[in-house]
Amino acid sequence: LAQSLLALFASSLAISLVFAIIPLCHNVVVLAVVMAVAGLAMGCIDTISNMQLVKIYQKDSAIFLQALHFFVGFGALLSPLIADPFLSDTNCILANGTANASSNLPHIRKSLLPHHPGNLSHYDLPMKGMVVTRVSYAFWIMALINLPVPIAVFFLLYKERMVPCFNGSSHPLLSADELALETRPGDKDELSTSAQRPHTAAGHEDLFSCCQSKNFRGASFTYFAVHITGALVLFMTDGIVGEYSGFVYSYAVEEPLAVVHKVAGYLPSLFWGFITLGRLISIPVSYRMKPATMVFINVVGVLITFLLLLIFSSSVVFLFVGTASLGLFLSSTFPSMLAYTEDILQYKGCATTVLVTGAGIGEMVLQLLVGSIIHDRGSYSFLVCGMIFGCLAFTFYALLVFFHRMYPKPSPELDEASPDKAAVPEDTGQYQR
Repeated sequence: LAQSLLALFASSLAISLVFAIIPLCHNVVVLAVVMAVAGLAMGCIDTISNMQLVKIYQKDSAIFLQALHFFVGFGALLSPLIADPFLSDTNCILANGTANASSNLPHIRKSLLPHHPGNLSHYDLPMKGMVVTRVSYAFWIMALINLPVPIAVFFLLYKERMVPCFNGSSHPLLSADELALETRPGDKDELSTSAQRPHTAAGHEDLFSCCQSKNFRGASFTYFAVHITGALVLFMTDGIVGEYSGFVYSYAVEEPLAVVHKVAGYLPSLFWGFITLGRLISIPVSYRMKPATMVFINVVGVLITFLLLLIFSSSVVFLFVGTASLGLFLSSTFPSMLAYTEDILQYKGCATTVLVTGAGIGEMVLQLLVGSIIHDRGSYSFLVCGMIFGCLAFTFYALLVFFHRMYPKPSPELDEASPDKAAVPEDTGQYQR
C-alpha cells in the first residue's frame, strides 16, 4: 500500500508539473519528452488505482470500479469545456500581411475538407509572427485543478504513518476501519486479528509481486487463457472508444452526411457525455447485477449499435442517436471486465495489470489502424472497422466465459481458511466494508 500511494503521489504531481510546462515548450522534441512523461504517469495512476480497489474491496470492487471510471469519463468530458474558451478560431500565429488572409481559413477548410483533406497542407501558414492564442491558460488551469490530488494522496500517506519524516503524532486511519469491521460484539477479537493479518503481510509484498515467476508454477492453461482473453476484450472495446471518439467528427463532415463542422464537433462531446452518464448509472446497477452479465449486455449492445449505424449510414439524426447509444454501452465495459476477471482469479490483482495494459495498447493501436484505413478506403470504412472490432470483442468474451467454466474452483477448505473470508461477514445482500 505504501509503494502504491507513493507511486500515485509522484505520478499525480508529475501530471500537474507537465501541464504547467507544456505551454513553455518551444521545441517539438522537448514537447514529445514532456508528453511521454505525462503518458507514463497516467499509465501508473490507471494501473495502480484499479489494482488497489480490486485488492481492497474484492467482491465489492465492481461498485468502486464503476465509480472510479465515472470520474475518468467526467474528466474527459470536462477538460475540453475548460479549454474551449481559450482556443483561437483562426490560425494561432499571424505573420505580417497575413492577418486579413487568416480570416479566410474557415472558408478554405469548409471548401476543401469534405473532398480533399490532404490539400489543406498545400497552403503556407505562417510559423513566425504575433501569437494570438491563449491556450496556455487552459493548461495552467488544468495543472491547478489537478494539484489537490497529490496533496490528498500525501495527506493519506501522512495519516497512515507512511511518510518517514512525519510519523510521530498523527493517528492512522486504519483504526477507524477496524471499528467499522466490528459489526458483531462476539466476533470482536476474531475480526481484529483477521483485519491485521492481511495488513501485516502486505507490508512485505512488492508492488508487482503477482508478476513473479514463482506464482506461475503449476498454473493451468486456463489461468493464462483468462488473462489473455480478458485483455483482448478490453483491447477491442477500449480501442473502439479511442477510434470512435477520434474519428467520428471526420466521418460526419465527409460525404454522404456532410454535417456542418460546428455541429459535427458536438459528436465527441456527446459520446463522452453518455459514457459518463452510463458509468454513473452503472454504480447502483453493479450492486444488483453480476459483472459477467453487464459485460454481455455491453458487448451485444455495441454490436447492435454498429449494425444499425451501418444500415442507417445516411441519416444524420441516427448518427447522433447511435453515438449516444454506443457511449452508453461502452461505458461500463472496462470496470465490469476488471471485476469479472478478478472474480474468476480470486482477486490477486495480477489480472488488473494485464487488462489495463491490454486496454491501453488497444486504444493506441486501433486508432492508428483505423486512421490509415480511412485514408485509403474512405470514411465508410470507419463504421465497418467498428463492426469488426465489436464482433471480435464478442468472440473473445465468449472464449472468456468458456475458460471461466473450465477454470478450477478453489477448494472449500482453503476458502474457509482464507483470512479475507474471516474478515467479511456472511453475504446477506447488503454491502459490507
